[in-house]
Amino acid sequence: MQSQIIKPNSDYQEILNCPTIFLAGSIEMGNSWNWQIQIENELSNYKTTIFNPRRDNWDPSWEQRAYNPEFSYQVNWEMDSLERSDIIFMYFSPGTKSPISLLELGLHSNDNMIVCCPEDFWRRGNVEIVCQRKGISIFDNLEDAISELKKRIEKLSH
Repeated sequence: MQSQIIKPNSDYQEILNCPTIFLAGSIEMGNSWNWQIQIENELSNYKTTIFNPRRDNWDPSWEQRAYNPEFSYQVNWEMDSLERSDIIFMYFSPGTKSPISLLELGLHSNDNMIVCCPEDFWRRGNVEIVCQRKGISIFDNLEDAISELKKRIEKLSH
């Protein structure tokens, strides 16, 4: 039993018959710490498919417009992967603005989400209210959020 990591431009894109998880949240074009690797490590012994949008070959000089093929591919890959995920795990990193993550919270706010939003995230209040209104589990720290993620994976696996 081992997790499979799929990133944009991965060579291997086949989805296994197992729970699928999208790692949404702070990236800030590579300026946020790589919290996704912690999730990948924590789930390494679980049979899951993890969609990790943190692209190894991201070029911050790419123009962020729909007509840019690299940018368009990235955004469409993320939107497609969000839509086909069993669980959306979202982390708001303190010290970031995370506008795309906030947008994704609004677009995909439902009970298949797990949100980790530490107290010192700049828009914590907005995130709390969306989560309360939509019945989304919200956690103050990664350890508790990851524990909930593991419970949900186990529930989906049986």
